[in-house]
Amino acid sequence: MSVNTTSDFAEMGLSTPLLQQLKKQGITAAFPIQAAVIPDILSKRDVLGRAPTGSGKTLAFGLPLLENIAKGGISQTHHPRGLVLAPTRELATQIYETLADYAAVLGLRILHVVGGVAIKNHIRSLAAPVDVLIATPGRVLDLMKQKELFLDQVQVSVLDEADQMADLGFFPQVQKILSLTEPTTQRLLFSATLDSDVDKLVAQFMVDPVIHSVVDAAANTTHTLPRKDYCFFVENISTRDAVLAHIAARRGRTIVFAGTKIAVDRYTLQLREKGIHAAALHGGKGQRMREYILEEFSSGRISVLVATDVAARGIDISAIDLVVHADIPADHKAYIHRSGRTARAGASGTVITLALTQQHNRFMQLFRQAQCNPEEHTVDEHSSVLRHIAGARAPSGKALAPLVLPENDSGKKNGRPISGNGYDKNPRNVYGRSSYKKSSKKKNRYSSTKKHGK
Repeated sequence: MSVNTTSDFAEMGLSTPLLQQLKKQGITAAFPIQAAVIPDILSKRDVLGRAPTGSGKTLAFGLPLLENIAKGGISQTHHPRGLVLAPTRELATQIYETLADYAAVLGLRILHVVGGVAIKNHIRSLAAPVDVLIATPGRVLDLMKQKELFLDQVQVSVLDEADQMADLGFFPQVQKILSLTEPTTQRLLFSATLDSDVDKLVAQFMVDPVIHSVVDAAANTTHTLPRKDYCFFVENISTRDAVLAHIAARRGRTIVFAGTKIAVDRYTLQLREKGIHAAALHGGKGQRMREYILEEFSSGRISVLVATDVAARGIDISAIDLVVHADIPADHKAYIHRSGRTARAGASGTVITLALTQQHNRFMQLFRQAQCNPEEHTVDEHSSVLRHIAGARAPSGKALAPLVLPENDSGKKNGRPISGNGYDKNPRNVYGRSSYKKSSKKKNRYSSTKKHGK
């Protein structure tokens, strides 16, 4: 395992344009994962990075990736020289928005392509040379099937959140994509955990990788993130829902995790009926609606985001100081990834798990596997501990109108919300598809790049 100790970007070998852009962004020192991997990536080594979300991974691989591509020749139409694969649309978009300004100062063109957007738009964009393509696996294969994308000139490939790729069933797609790049391609793989599927990718595609880890071997959490975990036990489901409403009525941004799309919609509806500005985020949303909801959450107009595990991947919004597990995570890895939405980039945060008393043993096993020791309390909605720990308060009880898109948005028709299969006939079911388009030139408003960057 190689160790680099400097936190000075200039000493790592980055070029003047990137150093100036870092300074412009107010980024003065590197995070540990950035200091560790940047020199090795610049030297064109294969790198396996193990770091949690919020640790600065995007700039860790993004800056040296752009540097190497800028020095590596000229890109041809339909033949990118850099490829970044991400498991979700949100993460791909987040990576693109983080790296766009840095690519621009090097004279590079980067593009992100994801599902949920008309493929003809991506085909038009690929008609001009693209230096670095940031994408979800499915859209890459779609474009290749239509002979609009070729990977034979890829010099550097990045697989971000590889463990989540495997968990979502993308392993065969990723294998196929990487197999279509040249064997000499530099491989960069980043993951919060290393399981058997990730190990298979390492063995199959990476050559003598340098390994860097900034997390505990089992806990997958850094020593420096000031986060406090709690488990609140409740007697029944109705009490759990009441406790959730009191917690969600707090001041500040909160993410609530649920296990299914149906559960996400149910929690969201319950919270809005109690006067809480909540919105649902899951795979049933159209891409534009997802972007709109994230924009509203980032601005504070929505205070509670209720999400599935998959939909929340890639969200990097500053000042999220509370994560609530309303439903039991699928496994300890899901707990780690969910909880990683708070206490990011050195900020403090709180994680609360809501559990039925009869599920005690199951939750204790999950916490042991995650090497987490949460403080336990048995509560109802009137417990003072809710106020002391989470700032909980009674919701207003004034039901909120359905969440709809702005009047000037093409996705809204006659003031009615849009559902997953067209225009919803049920005014209570307001959490489906929509049509909100955010300009790619607009500065990312739901990311945090203070001091250390992504």
